[in-house]
Amino acid sequence: MDIVFNPPVNEENQYIQILAGELRAKGYRIHALDDVFSSFKHFKSIKLVHLNWFENIDDSSFLVALRSFLRKLVVLTVIRLSGKPLVWTMHNRASHEKGLAFFSRTITRLLMRWSHRIVIHARESEDILAKHGAQIAQKAVYLPHPNFIGEYGEVHTDLESDKSRLHLLFTGMVKPYKNLELLIDVVDGFGNNIQLTIAGKAIDGRYQRQIEDVSEKAGNVVLLPYFIPNGEVASLLAKADVLVLPYDLSSSLNSGTAILAFSYKKTVICPEIGTIMDLGDHQQDVFHYRYGTVEEHRNALRGQIELAMGLKQADSIALEGMGNRLYEYMSITHNQRLVGERLNAVYLHLLEIKTS
Repeated sequence: MDIVFNPPVNEENQYIQILAGELRAKGYRIHALDDVFSSFKHFKSIKLVHLNWFENIDDSSFLVALRSFLRKLVVLTVIRLSGKPLVWTMHNRASHEKGLAFFSRTITRLLMRWSHRIVIHARESEDILAKHGAQIAQKAVYLPHPNFIGEYGEVHTDLESDKSRLHLLFTGMVKPYKNLELLIDVVDGFGNNIQLTIAGKAIDGRYQRQIEDVSEKAGNVVLLPYFIPNGEVASLLAKADVLVLPYDLSSSLNSGTAILAFSYKKTVICPEIGTIMDLGDHQQDVFHYRYGTVEEHRNALRGQIELAMGLKQADSIALEGMGNRLYEYMSITHNQRLVGERLNAVYLHLLEIKTS
């Protein structure tokens, strides 16, 4: 069966590789959205369209954003008129782009209205969708975010010889909504008691220089300003005691990086986004917090770092135990094959409805 699962490839995000692999194993032939319009015959052969992050708009300039918006508007309209089943995965509470948010909000509303099913990875998404109407909320289908166990090799043993400091790690794309300037400022106040490593490529050169400037002023921050090769991810995680993810609560909902941490036996310091709130009893195995203002965020983040540091000093294997319990939870509840089977069931149900 020919379907669109877009994007079909993303070398920097194993989430796509995992789900695309599960679908191919079930017999689906996956095509990119850009190829759908190459010919009428090919367009007709596509039985279903599944979009990820389609609402994101390049807001580097007004003209670029307008062009991106209009193109996506046309694509969505054609898909709707064709009658093909449309599935959209809701990854964020709102777009992280702030400058020209109107374009992203408009595409998001259309996706909510025109999608036949909305895949969600956090229960909190149901409440967000319900605010847009009962009909939209009824489209939601919960699938656990697939774990990343084994995707970057086996879990490495921590060979870090310096046990006197708390080793924090941030990894992922370096973007403003992730509040790294705030994190660096908070960590700087701990001096040599903490070492923070920031590993990831910045969204652009200007923001990279900004992060470099604030990091240089702090004496306990190490920058690895590039995309971390897959073969180095496991060893990078092994050197950390805790991953720290001070995301923006106003837009963040799911965190693949948190799932990555749990998949490699690490706990996290993170605001109470959907991924954290879905942990149930395992919330006690992470350092979570809420905030309203920037100052509240600063104080809450500092407090959780202090808790992690105190726990390591009181019991050298306590953080390791938290990571082990999260790993076991991930291996069962977020099993990749289970997620693939549930997604397949969503597709088959939609296709059955269309042909009946």
